[in-house]
Amino acid sequence: MTDLDLLHFEQLKLEVQAEYLKNHHPSSDEISKWKGIDIIYFQEDLRRKAKGNISEKSFYTYFKNSNTSKLPRIDMLNLLAIYADYQSWYDFKKNHLFANEFISEAEKPTEISIANEDSTAIEDSLEEFEEEKTEEIIPENSNLQNNTPENQINNNTEELPNKKKNNTVFDYYFRFQEYIWLGISVVLLAMVLVLIFWQRIFATEYTFTFIDADRNTKILDNIEIKILKENETPIQYNLEDGKDFVYPTQSKSLKMVVNSPFYKKDTIRRTLDPARTKEVIELEPDVYSQTLFYYSTNDINKKREELDKIISNNALIYQVYDNYGVETLNKQTYIGLVTTPTTSLKNFKMIETKVSPETRKIVLIKFKIQQDENK
Repeated sequence: MTDLDLLHFEQLKLEVQAEYLKNHHPSSDEISKWKGIDIIYFQEDLRRKAKGNISEKSFYTYFKNSNTSKLPRIDMLNLLAIYADYQSWYDFKKNHLFANEFISEAEKPTEISIANEDSTAIEDSLEEFEEEKTEEIIPENSNLQNNTPENQINNNTEELPNKKKNNTVFDYYFRFQEYIWLGISVVLLAMVLVLIFWQRIFATEYTFTFIDADRNTKILDNIEIKILKENETPIQYNLEDGKDFVYPTQSKSLKMVVNSPFYKKDTIRRTLDPARTKEVIELEPDVYSQTLFYYSTNDINKKREELDKIISNNALIYQVYDNYGVETLNKQTYIGLVTTPTTSLKNFKMIETKVSPETRKIVLIKFKIQQDENK
């Protein structure tokens, strides 16, 4: 080994790094800074392209240690050179000659030169092989000490099943990892499904019917319900055409805000009992809202006079449209709209009203004239 060999090896490491970066994106572009997962992916790519492997220990020794003065074994050099698109370490050096450097024919690898290697060199190689048990790039065999080409051929034949066995071990390793991740994914998916359906599977259904407190009749108007839970955003439900409110839950208590255009908003609290799953809830009528609706849709002769009495002169009146538009009307325009006999008044819908506690007059009206679906 010479200093030039070390320089060649440093150049080879740079080309190996560049080759890997063509199709991969490790944690760092510098091979000396690669982490554990980067090394695993590099080993896999090395096996795929160069049909060999280097151990993690060898990677740390020769790639992450910048002060090493030791050159890797020739089989490792050949493997890295093949990965960098050269035929061998000899071919790499031949293409990267420094000034005044030449490579003798004695360095050119041949089967005879390998077979005639002195026993001391082979023993040193075997000792290094024992030290790096996980590295099996080109398996070495003690039969190489027999200096005949026939034994060298027999030795090459014995290498094939060992290499196949080595590749099978890694295949099992990565396949085992895939099964582990698949198992974890299935378990996590099952846990999510259980959490989603747990409440429905083991919950009790409670049914609430809303009635008019004055008339003791079922409310047929739209009802808005908001379920309130501590530290959670309210969950809103909308009931239409007098439908009952059905709510499945495992909780022992319930807090909900109930609102309807013709009834006063109310916050209802209940202690839930699985033995009593049906309940009737009374809502107090909003007299002003109901009166306003009555005079907006009935008895044309009295409309203007009565509406003028119950609506404040400064009332805010909004007409809501289906396309999310809103139009502001003054008091007289509103009275004129709802007292003029038109077919559109059949679809008049009151959304919200507010009454001033001081004047006892309506200060806010929000209404909508729904589109006639039959036209």
